Amino acid sequence: MNASPLAAEPFPAPQPRTEDERTLLVKVFGKDRPGITAGLFATLAGFGVDVIDIEQVVTRGRITLCALVTPPGAPGAEGGLRSVVHRWAEEQKLQAEIISGIGDNRPRREGRSHVTVLGHPLTAAAVSALTSRITAAGGNIDRVFRLAKYPVTAVELAVSGVATDRLRAELAQEAATQRVDVAVVAAGLERRAKRLVVMDVDSTLIQDEVIELFAAHAGCEQEVAEVTAAAMRGELDFAESLRARVALLAGLDAGVTEKVRAEVRFTPGARTLIRTLQRLGYQVAVVSGGFTQVTDHLVEQLGLDYAAANTLEVEDGRFTGRVVGDIVDRAGKARWLARFAEQAKVPLSQTVAIGDGANDLDMLNAAGLGVAFNAKPVVREAADTAVNVPFLDTVLYLLGITREEVEAADVLDGLPTD
Repeated sequence: MNASPLAAEPFPAPQPRTEDERTLLVKVFGKDRPGITAGLFATLAGFGVDVIDIEQVVTRGRITLCALVTPPGAPGAEGGLRSVVHRWAEEQKLQAEIISGIGDNRPRREGRSHVTVLGHPLTAAAVSALTSRITAAGGNIDRVFRLAKYPVTAVELAVSGVATDRLRAELAQEAATQRVDVAVVAAGLERRAKRLVVMDVDSTLIQDEVIELFAAHAGCEQEVAEVTAAAMRGELDFAESLRARVALLAGLDAGVTEKVRAEVRFTPGARTLIRTLQRLGYQVAVVSGGFTQVTDHLVEQLGLDYAAANTLEVEDGRFTGRVVGDIVDRAGKARWLARFAEQAKVPLSQTVAIGDGANDLDMLNAAGLGVAFNAKPVVREAADTAVNVPFLDTVLYLLGITREEVEAADVLDGLPTD
């Protein structure tokens, strides 16, 4: 059998480009419409140039298209390329600029991070303050990309030249001053790896505190709410406060559980967050200081992979005022995170934890990325990043997922984005 022509002619090995090689930056800008990119490169193709880099952005219907190419090889052809590109641009009612130079972009420096900024609104003053801080820390902004335009404005900055931990510390204070949310994570493959996401339930996945819903049926809601608030601020030992609150439910008909389940309100964006993560192959878990009487129902509703919570003891159809087994407290949540990660075969560095209360702190600190969601001050100060807008799906932007991608997937599945 004869060898195929492709096998007889091996692909030539690429030749590395040198830093002192001459290049041309071809830039066109003007009103966007279909065919501009194809038209520019059809024009350049006539001169046999190689493409080194392409950047294109469209903002409010105005396109800026940049092509970094090698100069044409034929003597005197560069002048012809300039003339033809300008003529083509004029015919298209565009402006063109061609700049001769040396080499490509400088390699990005060590210390690479993704900085996600969420604003509601995102003001020019906030952008100025944050970018100035990056510069002052020795960082360089290599690229900026919008992730979402509603319900919040979210942009991502690729930054190099400064260590991630230092950059996070530099921007945290400025973010609080400017009333925006900023997340800083190290660049690299781990950010895009399949992960395990573990969420708190009360005041995170849902808007309610489940024990207060039960307490409302027992006639002691206000008393329980005051103790819950103090525990979430870290002012009381969680386990002791939980026992005290549960004791007030003694004698309550356990049949009220169905009513409580019906009263639970998901946080805006919760369903969108979970189904998007599941589409991407993430495993999703909840760990709660609340009760399995409600979390079991959430697992069924949302198709969650793992769950852990306390269980209210029931005897003769009524709550006894006690909890069965060990209490899921602050340390317990961190242990469940580690246990879920082991079961999911995911290293802790590739986990995300989301919570709002002091009892979530160990879990947030143990995870690869800890997100304080509308959290108490003690939690915001300790977490990797804080999100202070009332939309849980904004966590997707911290993972580099855009609003357009989420909505396109929902449309394909015939689902509304909540």
